[in-house]
Amino acid sequence: MAYKVVYLDSVGQDLKKLDKAIARKILNRIETYLACDPKELGKSLKGEFQGYWRYRWGDYRVIYKISEREILITVLRISNRKDVYS
Repeated sequence: MAYKVVYLDSVGQDLKKLDKAIARKILNRIETYLACDPKELGKSLKGEFQGYWRYRWGDYRVIYKISEREILITVLRISNRKDVYS
């Protein structure tokens, strides 16, 4: 069963900083693959980011939270790996 994907408003700002072709590819991968199996494709984060997950695509990271009850993925950030955790 596919999860519904929602994006925080801040993700729009993140996407504006990326090349349009890369942003389109990342969004396509989120909607196509990550929405189907977010725990298998992602990795749970630790420390101050405990409870969140990350999906890696090349040098880019998608930070998201999974809600099993609502079958929902909330995407918090999409950015280059050097900037995503700051």
